[in-house]
Amino acid sequence: MNKTGPVQHWNLGIGPINCHAWNKDRSQVAVCASSHEVHILEWKNGEWVTIHVLNEHDLPVTGIDWAPETNKIVTCSQDKNAFVWTFENKTWKPELVVVRINRAATCVRWSPLENKFAVGSGDKLVAICYYEKENNWWVSKHIKKPIRSTVTCIDWHPNNVLLAVGACDFKNRVFSAFIKEVDEKVAPNPWGTKMPFGQLMSEFASKGWVHQTLFSPSGCRLAWVSHDSSLTLVDANDTKEAKVHCTPMLPFTCLRWVSENTLLAAGHDCSPVLYAVANGDFKQVCKLDVQSAQQSTTSSAREMFQSIDKRATSAKVDTQLKSLHQNTIMQILAHSGAPNNVVKVTTCAVDGLIAVWDLKNANAQVAH
Repeated sequence: MNKTGPVQHWNLGIGPINCHAWNKDRSQVAVCASSHEVHILEWKNGEWVTIHVLNEHDLPVTGIDWAPETNKIVTCSQDKNAFVWTFENKTWKPELVVVRINRAATCVRWSPLENKFAVGSGDKLVAICYYEKENNWWVSKHIKKPIRSTVTCIDWHPNNVLLAVGACDFKNRVFSAFIKEVDEKVAPNPWGTKMPFGQLMSEFASKGWVHQTLFSPSGCRLAWVSHDSSLTLVDANDTKEAKVHCTPMLPFTCLRWVSENTLLAAGHDCSPVLYAVANGDFKQVCKLDVQSAQQSTTSSAREMFQSIDKRATSAKVDTQLKSLHQNTIMQILAHSGAPNNVVKVTTCAVDGLIAVWDLKNANAQVAH
C-alpha cells in the first residue's frame, strides 16, 4: 500500500476518489469514493486503515471539509443534504443542516474561523450555514442573484466574509457572506468597502464553466481554472481585470496556491503543473511528474505498421500513462507548511490514488 518512490502515494482500494480532507496533524484522512459513504482512515503500522465510515447520506457525497481547530467534518451530497460531524465518545455523530435546497449540493467549505460554512448547489445558489444557539441547530441563508446555473466551486477569503463562487453560467463572482449573528464588522479591503450579506462585489466572465476558484493567501488575488483549458488571474490591487492564460493542455479541474506568487494546477492531463505569477500573468515553471523518455510518434507508427505487415497482427498498445496518476486529478490540498509557503501538497484522482508531492525542488526552480 505504501509506495516510496520519488512521490509517496497510496492506492486506498476503495475506488475512484473524488474528494478528500485531512485532520489537523495529518494522521487521518477522510475520503469519498464516489459513493454515499465517507471513509476515515488512520496511519497505522505503515499503512492506511479505515477506522470509521460515515454513511448518513443517501446519494453520492460531493464535498468534504475538515475544520482543523474545531475538529468538525462537514459533508454534502447529491441527496440535497449537508451534515456536520462531531467526534464524541469515539464515534462521529451527525447533525443535520437546514440547507433548504431543491437540487444536489455540489461543494462545501468551512470558513477560515470555522464558525460557518458555504454549500454550493445545482439550485443556482450558495447556502451560507451557521449554528443558531437559540434553537440548537444549523441554519442557512441563501445567496442567489445573479447566479444562473449550477455552482461548481466556492472559496473563502481570509477575512472570513468574502466568498468566491464559480458556476456553469461561465461566470466567477465574489460575494459578501457577512452573517451578523456570527461575524464582526470587517475592515474595507481591495475588493470593496460595504459588505452586506449577498452583496455582489465583483463579477468576471469565463469562456468555460469554472472548475475551481481560489483566493491567494493574502486574499488580494483570485485565480480560477475553467473547462476551456485556461487559467485566469485577477489582482484586486491592480485593475481588477481578468487576465486569461490559455494552455495547450487538457482542462484543469483543480488548483492550489502554494505561495502568494505560485500555484499548482492539475486535471485531465493527470499531472500537476506549477505556475508562477509574473507581470500579472501566469508563467509555467515545471510539471511535478518525473516522466520517462518518450518514443517519437513517427517511430511508434512505423513499428505498428511493420508488425501488421509481417505478422498480420497489430502491435500491443501501451495504455500506461507516463505520469504517476493514471486518470483525472480531482483535488489538490495543502499538506505541510504555512499558507504562504506550502511545502507539500496532496492530490486525489479517479485512479484511486492519493499522492504526496514535495515542492522543495519545484520551489527551487521558481527561485531561479
